Amino acid sequence: MTPEDATATEAMAEPRLMSLGHGGGCGCKIAPAVLSELLAKMPGFPLPPELLVGTAHSDDAAVWRLNETQALVATTDFFLPVVDDPFDFGRIAATNALSDVYAMGGRPILALAIVGMPVGKLSLATIARILEGGASVCAAAGIPVAGGHSIDAAEPIYGLVALGLVHPDRVGRNTGARPGDALILGKPLGTGVMSGALKKGMLGEAAYRLMLDTTTRLNTPGPELAGMDSVHALTDVTGFGLAGHALELARGAGCGITIDWRRVPVMDGVRDLLAQGCATGASGRNWASYGASVVLPEGFAETERALLTDPQTSGGLLAACAPSAVAEVLGLFAAHGFAHATVIGEVGGPEPSPRLTLR
Repeated sequence: MTPEDATATEAMAEPRLMSLGHGGGCGCKIAPAVLSELLAKMPGFPLPPELLVGTAHSDDAAVWRLNETQALVATTDFFLPVVDDPFDFGRIAATNALSDVYAMGGRPILALAIVGMPVGKLSLATIARILEGGASVCAAAGIPVAGGHSIDAAEPIYGLVALGLVHPDRVGRNTGARPGDALILGKPLGTGVMSGALKKGMLGEAAYRLMLDTTTRLNTPGPELAGMDSVHALTDVTGFGLAGHALELARGAGCGITIDWRRVPVMDGVRDLLAQGCATGASGRNWASYGASVVLPEGFAETERALLTDPQTSGGLLAACAPSAVAEVLGLFAAHGFAHATVIGEVGGPEPSPRLTLR
């Protein structure tokens, strides 16, 4: 057997990436209710004044003041394969990890790779392609992959520790939304549904390319949005779905939030896939965790609820801004290539137990 034949045989015998994981993408996140219970049992520790953002409000990253003009944004994000192509898996995972830095208003400065791979099941060539995909996104963001850590694991895991810098007075937080603010979503929904369809062999090539375009688009508007006085709160929509992350904004503000469901952008073909049974298990776990705080319209379809709670891998930014700034914010999104950015709702008045209401 020639070396070329051996390589071809190895490639043929190698399993699909998605078959090696019990879940995929941000759908792998621990359910919100379970995570809250775990964090509640963490031992207390006196917080130093340099820690500007920690775990108190479920923000996207930690922020540590370095000096009067700089703060360090630090986050980590990793998951199981959301697609089968190794290069694309690396790209999506890296984009998703860097999103947390952008959502805090930070500009990335470097990344460290987190790698867990079943070395006996995946070829070194496949693993290398995953790393190359992640590195290509970091290069597009203008940062190096400066190190990392790897283990031989039962399931393929890849992601990044991502570090960035932000001015201490310009940190994008999920706690500052004000009554009357408009709510703007930067990317359309549906990546969880599409990934589920891909795993079942039900996603066409055009839909795959659409999913890839969305999940590998860096959330670069974040630093400029955080720098605007009229943008009062900022987060990104990932594993807890639109409903979960909108609720985080509501709780951070102590106000109710209303979403006009008809205005929420959804990727083409996603509702057809839902009708064919492609809702994710994570969508149901999300609803079980926070559904009691969501008010749905009468007759709201179960498939629509699955989309509302669909875990978004590398999802869009969610910004709360003054109504007078809507045109400027939408223009900023458009300048960065986010054509689907849309006003989807508004922040209401104070509530003792903030809820999300759909109309």
